Amino acid sequence: MYGSLSLSLRVVNYPFYIARRLSLSASGRRSSPAVKVAVAAVALSIAVMLAAIAVVGGFKQEIRAKVVGFNSHLSIYAVPTEEAGNTLTLTPTLRNLLLKEPYVESIALEVTVPAVLKTESDFKGIYLKGIGEGADTAFLSTNLIEGKVPDFTAPGADSLMVVSRKTADELGLHIGDKVPAYFFSDDLRVRPLRVAAITDSHFEGYDNIYIYGSLALAQQLAALSPSQGTALRVTTTDFNLVDQYSAALGNKLVKAYAEADIFTPLRVENAMVQGAAYFNWLSLLDTNVLVILILMTVVACVTLISGLLILILDKVRTIGVLRALGASEKAVRRVFVWLACKVAIIGLIAGNGLMLLVLWLQQRTHFFHLDPDSYYIDFVPVAITWQGVLTLNAAVLLIVWLSLLLPAHFISRVSPASTLRFE
Repeated sequence: MYGSLSLSLRVVNYPFYIARRLSLSASGRRSSPAVKVAVAAVALSIAVMLAAIAVVGGFKQEIRAKVVGFNSHLSIYAVPTEEAGNTLTLTPTLRNLLLKEPYVESIALEVTVPAVLKTESDFKGIYLKGIGEGADTAFLSTNLIEGKVPDFTAPGADSLMVVSRKTADELGLHIGDKVPAYFFSDDLRVRPLRVAAITDSHFEGYDNIYIYGSLALAQQLAALSPSQGTALRVTTTDFNLVDQYSAALGNKLVKAYAEADIFTPLRVENAMVQGAAYFNWLSLLDTNVLVILILMTVVACVTLISGLLILILDKVRTIGVLRALGASEKAVRRVFVWLACKVAIIGLIAGNGLMLLVLWLQQRTHFFHLDPDSYYIDFVPVAITWQGVLTLNAAVLLIVWLSLLLPAHFISRVSPASTLRFE
């Protein structure tokens, strides 16, 4: 029997097979506390890392969606001149020039005019943003808390407006209320506007100064034609490349102006620049996540190394038997590295299962809340991608495996003669 086993050890790649069949306990006892601690540490580490990556990814998605909702991917403005001021005209030539760019998905004209909302007891200075054809109102609908976002291109929508909850609270407005709005251009103009919807983006800097209404009304109040506005909102095919697209489109517009294809100098800004304060805040979160990943990986490796050493002590007789049957030191080390990886895999499965369940519930129910005044969001956002989960687990397993190679060399100090002296 031992002769055939010895032969098998020489001709078969057996370390993985032995490690898979070998118990984590010694002599029929339960697993040692060190092994349990190692499993728990790996489970906790992977759970914390998953939570950190998912939460920061969720913050990035939510904050980016809000910044883009207020500013779009790219914004085109007229360079102020004495003749035209800051007004730009969406001519057929300019429209064709923009839509010919492969990265431009859609464009929409926008007009922003200053106004004052006045009730019987209070007033508030704001800007009316005119929304017209081609504008994306999904952002307003996403942050809707009361009413319904109207179709501002429909007949009769000129008298409707969408206000933020902050503005509604300050002026005591409710759905259906009418309030006179005073607009200042060449002369004072008054229009009664009815509250159709109330939103809350938790971006106080925007919520405090903007209301939304019909583009036609804003153009009328600013004495502009239907093809004129104060900005062009451009949606691109990939937000991650807006810096590149912004530079390319800016050069295109400069060239078009130099060649007299357009008659107004235009400049391009992107959402990354307009929302720089928010994106800089997110970059700080990236640093925190990196620190968490490093610390949790160190914790997992240290506890697994401790567990491996305990396993070596528990399996001294097994080491002696394998060496006596002709197994090399390298092969025995591989057995125990695989055995420690078995502990790591159990911890990974437990940690992934628990945390993915929690993240899935948070994604559906938002049961963990935040202070929106500090975090711009009233719940903990999460973003889970299977590619990210698999990459994280593979990276952790690889680092753990590499960290176990050195302590496995303690096996070379085990003498087969001394371990087999007593049965």
